[in-house]
Amino acid sequence: MKYALTNGKILNGHKDMEVQEGLTVYVEGEKITDIRGGEVPSKGYRVIDLEGKYLMPGMINMHVHLPASGKPQKKQRDNTKLVQLVFSNPISARIAFEMVAGNAKTEMLSGVTTIRTVGGVKNYDTKLRDAINAGKREGPRILASDEGISVPGGHMAGSVAYPAKNIEEALECVHRAQANHADLIKLMITGGVLDAKEKGTPGEMKMDSAMIKAVCEEAHKLSYIVAAHVESPEGVRAALENGVDSIEHGAKPDDEIIRLFKENHAFLTTTLSPALPFALFDQSVSCADDVGKYNGEIVFNGIVDCAKRALEEGIPVALGNDVGCPWITHYDFWRELVYYHKFIGVSNQFALYSGTLGNAELAGIADITGSIDIGKDADLIVTKENPLDNLEALRNVTTVMARGRLYTDYRIKKMIQTERELDKFV
Repeated sequence: MKYALTNGKILNGHKDMEVQEGLTVYVEGEKITDIRGGEVPSKGYRVIDLEGKYLMPGMINMHVHLPASGKPQKKQRDNTKLVQLVFSNPISARIAFEMVAGNAKTEMLSGVTTIRTVGGVKNYDTKLRDAINAGKREGPRILASDEGISVPGGHMAGSVAYPAKNIEEALECVHRAQANHADLIKLMITGGVLDAKEKGTPGEMKMDSAMIKAVCEEAHKLSYIVAAHVESPEGVRAALENGVDSIEHGAKPDDEIIRLFKENHAFLTTTLSPALPFALFDQSVSCADDVGKYNGEIVFNGIVDCAKRALEEGIPVALGNDVGCPWITHYDFWRELVYYHKFIGVSNQFALYSGTLGNAELAGIADITGSIDIGKDADLIVTKENPLDNLEALRNVTTVMARGRLYTDYRIKKMIQTERELDKFV
């Protein structure tokens, strides 16, 4: 199909983006083939009149867990037992894959045309990625990690991460990822808010330095980058000292951590969304106990501090929303951009750049997607309002084009309670 997207106001995704008018974006197959003014051809193209709406690159979510929906929970469930139950028979396992595929499609229809998965069940992430790439499924571009690597009793062990008992088992996980042609390796180095048992321990060290180093060295030999879940200064330091490339979440940094970031050319993936409900919601709403509330505040404030200091020091910052955590759904990545503006203090322009071309650059795919440029994939979204004026415009994406495939007239089922409570912090 050949498209001519005309009469729109273009935001190209670059750091200095401003509204451009009077241009038509031409798409042939998966690619943007031309951007020019003048008369639109009457033959050969399906003309899409944008009627003055805003055309921009599809968003890129750098921290996604596809198996979970983000539905709020009154009581924390045993994810390990749930995964074991799901894979105890082929029918429920098949249903689980359909759920994963449905969640990915929801990401796309909400305006996220590329996702980076950082912990999933079995090989479902790469399996779905390959099906989408082959045209057998509809969904976003996926950069997949499959299962993360944890340790017994570690973060998400037994659910979206394999509990490696020793270095040998951890390296087997790396080779299993390689066999499935995964795009990155994910480590679970520290605990998190939900698995902390005492106040002040949300980022408790779980994985020792020897395992971190061994995994990073093997991954780097195989040309993989390593992303790591860390939610304490001790965890960030251990990750960077032993070769991790992408710090997921973060914690309050000191001068030594900043030095390690710069020395290792590592980047930070900020995730403000998952800790916000625990830190800022009333406990009657979040259902967090005193330990969860206290630790949620530590993690949220640590992520804010880490992002602010990183930007001050010129350390690259990516955006992800840790979708799948309670209250964080597959259709609300736009909130992460809003929080980046509100709590970190960046401009709307920089937040939109970060969620598009900035994320593409850090994911190593800026030559393919992330901006409206000739030769790139046609990953495009349309909104009625200008996100440079108000990022909440991204909540209502009217049209999506993912690698040249057009989606209009669709509806996304949303969680009313989640919308109502989170809207208090927009």
